[in-house]
Amino acid sequence: MAMKGEQAVVPTPTVETRAGAIPPLLRRVLQVREMTLLALVIGCAIVFSLTVKNFGSLGNMLSVADSLVFDLIITAGMTIALVSGGFDLSVGSVIAASGVVAAQAMVAGYPVPVAILFGLGVAAGWGLVNGFAITRIGVNPLLTTLATMGMARGFVYILTEGRVVSGLPESFTDPAQVTVGGVSVLVIAAVALVVIADLLLRKGAWLRQLYYVGSNERAARVSGLNVGRVRMVVYLTTALLAGVAGILSVAKFSAAIPLMGTGAELRAIAAAVIGGASLYGGEGTVLGGALGLVFLAFIQSVLVLLDVSVYWQGFIGGAVLLVAVSVDVLTHKERV
Repeated sequence: MAMKGEQAVVPTPTVETRAGAIPPLLRRVLQVREMTLLALVIGCAIVFSLTVKNFGSLGNMLSVADSLVFDLIITAGMTIALVSGGFDLSVGSVIAASGVVAAQAMVAGYPVPVAILFGLGVAAGWGLVNGFAITRIGVNPLLTTLATMGMARGFVYILTEGRVVSGLPESFTDPAQVTVGGVSVLVIAAVALVVIADLLLRKGAWLRQLYYVGSNERAARVSGLNVGRVRMVVYLTTALLAGVAGILSVAKFSAAIPLMGTGAELRAIAAAVIGGASLYGGEGTVLGGALGLVFLAFIQSVLVLLDVSVYWQGFIGGAVLLVAVSVDVLTHKERV
């Protein structure tokens, strides 16, 4: 109680006091790191809809969603690799390799399920090559996956001699053309995969190890984690996801194109880094990577609608990647 003649001191609300006024559920939502990116994506969608003709149309939104299907699958795998402290530049070429092998097997008369297994087997093979070179031989992930990127693409051209593989059975291609309420089943499947992968990376006991390995590999080894096995599984997973994307791409377009998947690795890395993954490892979520990819897709859609030259589109895409990586590097330096 204040004495007579003294002015009572009114306590200044602390951060904890003000935070206490926020409902617990809302406070938990605001603490999710992806909320900032989600707000950015929504803000861009509103601004572009008001300023760019046809951007907000249903047809354009469905077109953007269709274009994201395969990149969403690749970005999920790339985020997992980045969290573990690595990355995979070969995923674009693995897309083509798995798709071409599956298509050629079907054209040769193999049953569709067997052909799909062939395609996934080829993808797994490239993943094992990456994992073995990185974990057993000790080759840098950049050099390893850069080498297998060229090898896998060369493998595709050896098989096809640059020709498109077509004449696929309708039992394989027709399911990929199905829509639900105007939305492709492939979009629905890709979104479901992102949700499942995000939950597993956040809550799954085994995948949580990736954060420990990516943050401090030495400490992870001391604590008893088999780092080599973890990394091997990571590269096998990224390759298999690339294989799934390649096979689905062939089903959607009813043909295997040797050039498919070109540049997919750069888009995936850019999306994952924009979404919060770090090139230094130990950070990132699949949901963040997906939101980063949506942001890039909105930028790409605007450029197309504004009839910007395809050459400028490539320049701008590279600039976005450079900015995202630069921000990640600067942020890491500040923490250190």
